[in-house]
Amino acid sequence: MDFDIVIVGGGPAGLSAALALGRARKRVLVCDAGAPRNLAAAHIQGFVTRDGTPPAEFRRIARAELTAYPGVVVRDTRVLDIAAQAPDAFAVTLAGDARVTARRVLLCTGLVDELPPLPGIAEFWATSVHLCPYCHGWELRERPLGYLCPDPAMLEWALLLRGWSPTVVVFTDDAFAVPADTRAHLQQAGVAIEPRKLKRLVGAGTLTAAELTDGDRIAIEGLFVRPKQHQVPIVAGLGLTLDEHGFVKVDDFKQTSRPGIYAAGDLTTGLQGAIFSAAAGYLAGAAINHGLTTELALRGELE
Repeated sequence: MDFDIVIVGGGPAGLSAALALGRARKRVLVCDAGAPRNLAAAHIQGFVTRDGTPPAEFRRIARAELTAYPGVVVRDTRVLDIAAQAPDAFAVTLAGDARVTARRVLLCTGLVDELPPLPGIAEFWATSVHLCPYCHGWELRERPLGYLCPDPAMLEWALLLRGWSPTVVVFTDDAFAVPADTRAHLQQAGVAIEPRKLKRLVGAGTLTAAELTDGDRIAIEGLFVRPKQHQVPIVAGLGLTLDEHGFVKVDDFKQTSRPGIYAAGDLTTGLQGAIFSAAAGYLAGAAINHGLTTELALRGELE
C-alpha cells in the first residue's frame, strides 16, 4: 500500500486533515488540483491567527508546516479516478496516468458555485459580491447592501445583514411574490424590498449600484447571493448519498455512504468558510486515524 490516506483537495479542510494525520504517523498524500474555490478572494477572514491572510499565503504556510511530518506528501496534481479494490484498499488515478493505492480516501474538494445569470456578478464576485457575511460583512459594514434572494423561503435571511448595515434591500428579480407576513417582518426590521427585474450590476472596480430593466438604479456597495452549488466531477462520479440540498451526506465522523471514503468541508454543508472547513478536516483526520489505527493494531500491522 503506497499510502494510508489519500486526501483529495489542498484547501483548509485537506491541509488540516493532513496535519492531524501526519502527527499521528500516518502516510498521507494530499492532491491539490490548483483551482481553489476562493481563488478570487483577496483575504481569508474570521480565521483566528490568520484573519486577513491571502488564501495563497495561507496555503503556503500550511504546506510549510506539513514538512515537519515526513509521512505527509503534497502534490500539485488532479485526481481523475477513485476505484475501490476492497473495503480498505483504493486505487487512485492521478493526472498523467499515475496511480497510487491507499487504505482510506478523504474528499475535501469544495463545491462549484453556479452564479446567477446576471451581468456583472462574475466581474464583482469575491470583491463586492459575496456568499457569506461572516467572511465579508465587516469589510462592507455600514455601507448599503443588497441581497439577491433565490426563493421565498430564503427571504428572511436578509434580516441577518442588518447586523452589518442599516441599509439593506432584498432583490426578488420579479421571480416570485413576497408573502404578506414576511413583508411585514422585513419592513419592521428596516429591510427594503425591490420586486422589479434586474438588468445588471454596475461599478468601476467595485460595485456601486444594481440597475433595473426600467433604467432605475439602486445604490449598493455590496451584494450577497445564495448561488446554486454542485459537486465536482470526481465526487459526483462516486455515487455517494447526497442530502436534500445536494451536499455529501456524512455521519458524525465524516464517513460517507461508501466504506472507506470520508468527506469534509464545503462539499458536506451549507455552513461554509475557511475556519469551518479546517475544523471539519481536522475532525475527519482524527476520526480516520482512530479507526485505521485500531484496525491495524488488531491485525498486528503497526510498526
